[in-house]
Amino acid sequence: MRLTREQPQDWWEVEALYDLTFAPGREALSSYRLRDDVAPVASLCLVARDDQEILAGAIRYWPVQIGEATSLLLGPVAVHPTRQGEGLGRFLIENSLALASDWDRVLLVGDAPYYGKFGFRKLTNVRMPAPTNPDRVLGRDLVPGAWDGVAGRVTRLRQSPPDQSPG
Repeated sequence: MRLTREQPQDWWEVEALYDLTFAPGREALSSYRLRDDVAPVASLCLVARDDQEILAGAIRYWPVQIGEATSLLLGPVAVHPTRQGEGLGRFLIENSLALASDWDRVLLVGDAPYYGKFGFRKLTNVRMPAPTNPDRVLGRDLVPGAWDGVAGRVTRLRQSPPDQSPG
């Protein structure tokens, strides 16, 4: 499996993968409102292709604001249904997190038993926009103690950090 940074020409194919792997109406979720008019963190948006260049998986990250702190918002991450069970989700998550050295923390909305394997834990003082189940709001320190004292409502980051915009 070859992992590369997502390129503009990958956009439609990645969107089709997300449409295939997620329920209809995925763009109505509250996490999508945090992405409106915000550039993704291009250096962390990755695609996985097999030796025939067929898209097998993709992962994206977005900057968000939590009180006075900034964080990465992981998601979506998707693996093509024909490639699930091969460890590709783990491959995408671990490799992208290893590239996130410019960031202190990562936030996501997901299943604690699955994402706990990657060091994510439930955040009790961080509130995603409704209607998000608070038990699914998870975070991981990329720097020890990065979530200490971080609390509040998650909002859109109005302007992407200069070194994180796509290019």
